[in-house]
Formats: sequence, structure tokens, C-alpha cells
Amino acid sequence: MKNFNGKVLFLDRSDINTDEIIPAKYLNESTKAALKPYCLEDLLLPGFDPKQDVPGHQAIITRANFGCGSSREHAPWVLGENGINVVVAENFARIFRQNMFNCGMLAIELPAAAIAEIFDLFSASETSIEVALDKQTLTLDNGKISRTYKFELDPFDLELVKAGGWVAFADTRY
Repeated sequence: MKNFNGKVLFLDRSDINTDEIIPAKYLNESTKAALKPYCLEDLLLPGFDPKQDVPGHQAIITRANFGCGSSREHAPWVLGENGINVVVAENFARIFRQNMFNCGMLAIELPAAAIAEIFDLFSASETSIEVALDKQTLTLDNGKISRTYKFELDPFDLELVKAGGWVAFADTRY
């Protein structure tokens, strides 16, 4: 099972698409590792520099409809290659969300009010996340404030995550 704890990268925008997560011009790379330097390269947010801001983070918290656009496994792959194994958002594009679980990663959905509260309380400071998978909770802490949020995963998606992804899951059953 992957690590779901660490430092949070806040991306304050809805509709971040797969071309912004990993530009299509890099889809011909021959390994997942070769994708690593291009993570979020085309994402335009004021003050955001992917070369400076992505390294050292293990989680992303963002707004609605994360992973929309083209259906490609490369988007979760590039996040994982950069050590980002959990994304928290109001909702996800369906295929991106399933690709995350298929890769053994977490796509956690929280209500819009919870996401708004998280941005209000935590986005201006260095924040860490701790995920308790069995309790289906995540805790955010910035050294001054700590909050715990409950989330729900489909039992099958939870099994995929615990196994480390679809391939590992299938290896234990088929």
C-alpha cells in the first residue's frame, strides 16, 4: 500500500484537466519515470511554479472536477512518480477517479463546504495530511489548527487501494 501522509499542495481551481496534469506532448515517453519532470507543467495558476511547488508534496487539495479532459492513465502515473498518492477534491472526472484507484492511489471526495473550509483554514500555511484508511478519515494540520474529515470509499475501490492497485489486486485473486 502506498503512503497517503505528507505535505499538501493546494491548487485553488476547479476543472484542472489531464492535459494540465501531464501535457499530451509527453505521452510518448517510454517509462512512467520519464514523465516525472512534466507534472502540472501546463497548469496556469497565479504564483504557481510546478518545478518549485510540486517536489516534496504527497497530496493535492483542489476544487471540483479534477482530472477532466482526456481519459489517460498518464495523469495518475505522473502524480505517483512525483510522490503524490492522494488527491482531495469536491469531485473528480469519472475515468480519472477510477484510474487513481486502479493505480492504488486515493481520490477522496469531500463536500464543497468542507473543501471551502479547508482552503480558508489551511491553504495559506504549510499543511500536512494524515489519512486513516480503515477509519476513512483524513486529518489536516498546520501546527496551529488540526481538523479531521470523514470520507467514504466504495468497498471495491478501497480493496484496490489496499492492494496497491488493480494489477496487485488481480495477482492475489486470479
